[in-house]
Amino acid sequence: MQSLYDAELQNWHDYEVSARREIIALLRNIGDKKQLIRMLVHGEADVCVTSILDVDAERGTLVLDCSINQDQNRRILAAKRISFETTLDKIRILFATDAVTAVTYQNNPAFQMAVPDSLIRLQRREYYRMPTPVSNPVRAVIPLPLELGGGSNVFPLADISCGGIAILDNKLLLGDTIGSKYEGVKIELPEIGTVTTNLQIRNSLDMTLLNSKTNRRLGCEFVDISRANLANVQRYITKLERERNARTAGLG
Repeated sequence: MQSLYDAELQNWHDYEVSARREIIALLRNIGDKKQLIRMLVHGEADVCVTSILDVDAERGTLVLDCSINQDQNRRILAAKRISFETTLDKIRILFATDAVTAVTYQNNPAFQMAVPDSLIRLQRREYYRMPTPVSNPVRAVIPLPLELGGGSNVFPLADISCGGIAILDNKLLLGDTIGSKYEGVKIELPEIGTVTTNLQIRNSLDMTLLNSKTNRRLGCEFVDISRANLANVQRYITKLERERNARTAGLG
């Protein structure tokens, strides 16, 4: 299974940052703002949430918080490839490493890795992903081909952007083949209307939930979406941003 980072790195190499001073500044900013970072061990089903504790420019090292799950920590230390994803001021940041080591930081266990030689910084707004509400999930109705049983099934969205959506396939109905296309998908956007488009799977990530069940997150790109449908997607993202800002300001 292709990892989220590697699948997207292939498409977004134009957004690669390789200047060491800039990389250090970005990592320090992420740490100062205490941004949470998703850490994915390649080949593993679970995802660990971490944060940057320290960036040492002279030594070229990065210290990360470790998991409270010791078995997970052992898998991370043994991993041959680990990828990271976070956001900074609505800009998506991705980077990876081939190894981390166990260290002690301020008398607590932690991970240490080399400062990455490069990272991906996505500034274009169409790649800014807005999480969809958990209490009132947005749903996508996806027609299934005959080889997958035919008919249509409903899938909740994890997030949405002007470039595509991420859906949760907890029944593993869609498969995880990168490049698979689904036509005539209907996305029901509350207070906006129904958006109809084609989707193509661009990445797949299996996650183990707290109840030990497996859920699959599929990152899908809009294919041949009309201008009117894309405008409705943008309207919905703007609506979500407005609601979030109201909650932050204590008005919602």
